[in-house]
Order: sequence, then structure tokens, then C-alpha cells
Amino acid sequence: MKKKENQSGWNTSTKLVRGGTLRSNFGETSEAIFMNSGFCYESAEIAESRFNGEAPGFVYSRYNNPTLAMLEERLRLLEGAEQACVVASGMAAVFASLACQVRPGEHLIASKVLFGSCYYIATQVLPRLGVEVTLVDGKNLKEWEQAFKKNTKYVFIETPSNPNLELVDIAAIAKLCKSHGAFFIVDNVFASPLYQHPLELGADCVVYSTTKHIDGQGRCLGGAVLGSAEFIAEKLLPFHRHTGPALSPFNAWIALKGLETLDIRMERHCDNAEKVASFLEENSKIERVIYPGLPSHPQYELAQRQMERGGNLIAFELKGGKEAAFRFMNRLKIVDISNNLGDAKTLITHPATTTHSNIDAEERINLGITNGMLRMSVGLESAVDLIADLEQALG
Repeated sequence: MKKKENQSGWNTSTKLVRGGTLRSNFGETSEAIFMNSGFCYESAEIAESRFNGEAPGFVYSRYNNPTLAMLEERLRLLEGAEQACVVASGMAAVFASLACQVRPGEHLIASKVLFGSCYYIATQVLPRLGVEVTLVDGKNLKEWEQAFKKNTKYVFIETPSNPNLELVDIAAIAKLCKSHGAFFIVDNVFASPLYQHPLELGADCVVYSTTKHIDGQGRCLGGAVLGSAEFIAEKLLPFHRHTGPALSPFNAWIALKGLETLDIRMERHCDNAEKVASFLEENSKIERVIYPGLPSHPQYELAQRQMERGGNLIAFELKGGKEAAFRFMNRLKIVDISNNLGDAKTLITHPATTTHSNIDAEERINLGITNGMLRMSVGLESAVDLIADLEQALG
């Protein structure tokens, strides 16, 4: 199979279309889907050399596969990482990035506002493995400083956070992690690899749900972990190979095709989100709108500093609580009710009763996830039509 060299110097659009392409002897234009579980070897000696790592090549699709390898290389080029590993889902990526290295007696710090499943891992799974966990107000640098201990080994954040789009200062936390010898993981799903660059800001590892913007059309699950070659090769890959969170080659191929249009789609996503957020902010039935691209966002200055655009996620709170939120959602004609995000279609969800329903009600309120809060993933439709639909549902 042939692979083009010197791809790191390409511009983003070229990387998204051609990065990591491996062509077989048939010379196909579109990347091939290698739907095979195993591989054959020309000799017993070659089989031995692949298993002991002396010779390059594929061994088993639970480990890797040509289609998966293309996706990993394309993501690596896009992120500017040394190495990447793709897995079966975004949550598989989050869990693998931690589980591959944590030990009993170690300490992890995470921001309080997390996706429901991330919150579950931090508060339920890791403590059962003997890991001490401290949750802090991600916006409060003093809390971060006070949370570090001698046994602090890991830090995990989402920024912007799910669902209320709080920001964490990546560069500031990276500096703290370096001074304390802690491994810093950033979930960068909401911003996308185009509009926020955690590795450049000092993070050690970045995780994605490729299900979201990277596929971008609601077709398949997937996840990715990116970081140094040492971390991926020595810690993540052994865990991945022996625990089996493998990505399907077909799903990898869909994500590859999704990457080809990621930059074009994200431009429309963000353009639409900016217009929709401005409309919502002016409506009297809306208590507040949270969008990193609006000057009204409490951390707008930070957003301008570490994000290139505000993304396509908007959080807003209706006056009247859950009853008003449900009534509004049920009147929508174009916008779909769904807990997914990053789709071509505009989607809306009520976090308190869906994505964050596993969090205690009192704790949800403390985190700012009220009964009137909605999270909207703005899609690729006409912004005029979206605003008209929102307006009639509010009316």
C-alpha cells in the first residue's frame, strides 16, 4: 500500500481530504473499507516478527486495520499530535485515556460540569478502582490551585462543558499540571479540532467522540485519543489491545469521509449558531443564553483567547422551568428532540431529564443545570428557517 509523505505541511483543508490515505494496488480514489478481522502472513517468521513488534504490518483488526490506520493518521495530522488511537465511541475514548494508566491511591482532579457519563466515571467508576477524585469549579483558578495534592496524577476537563458551555482556561491548567507532574486530558468535542487546540495550549492528551462533528451526520459511533507517541504506544495501546474497545472499519470509513467536509460544515454550523444565539438573546421568554461567541458569555474574553469560533452548541434557559421547556420543545417543527449533537440536523435536548439525569437534582442545580435549561446543537439548515421555527415555538 502506498502512502504520501510530507503531509504535515499541508493546509487544513488538504489534510482533511487527503491526510493518511493508503491506496492499495488497485489505486482506488475513495479510501477502501477493509472489513476483515484477521490478516495472513507469507511465512511463520513474518508472523513472529509482527507479533513481537520487529516488523511493521497488521495483525488483527481488534488491534488495527488499514481503514482505522488512515483515520488515525488523518486525525493526527489535523490535531498536530504525535500519535492517535481510534476506539468504538467517545466514552470509550474518555475511559481508555484514564483506565490505561490510573493506579489505586492516585488522585484525579476534574471540572464539576461534565457530561453525565463522564461524571459517572469520575464519581463512581474511578473511586471503585481506588482513585481519589476531586471535582472543582472549572472557572475558579484558585480552586484548581488548592485541589492539587502530592498524589495528584491526572486532570480531566471538558471545555466548553456539556451542557452549560462553561470554559476552563486550558493554558492555565496545563501550567499547574506541569508544575505538579499531572497528566492533563481535555475533552475537545464541543469546540472541534478546528476551533480549539488543547495540545498547543499545553494539554497532554485530547479525546473526541467522532460520533459528533467528525462524522457530523448522525450515522455512526466512534472515538479517538490523541497525544504523545510515548503515551499512546506504551500506555494506551496495550490497554486497548487487551480490553477490546475496537472501532469498526466501516465506522472508521464513515468518519474518514466525514472529515473531508468538516471545515466546510463547521463554518455553516458556527454561522448559524451565531445568528440563532443572537435571536434567542433578544427574546423576552428566554431567561439567559450561554454561547461562547456572544459578548454576554461570562468568559467571553477567555473564549476569544483559546477558541477560534464559538462552535455550534447553545445553552439557554426558558422562564417557567421544565413545563415551559417541554412546551417549547413539543411545538418545534423543524428542530428535532434528540440527545445527540454535532449533526447536520438541528437537535435540542433537556439535559436535566436526559443526558444529566443520573446526577442528583440538587447537584444539577448547583452546577447550573436548571429545569428550564435546554441544549441546542445548531445544524446546517437555513438560519432563517431555524429562527422562524424557534420563534413560532416560543410564541
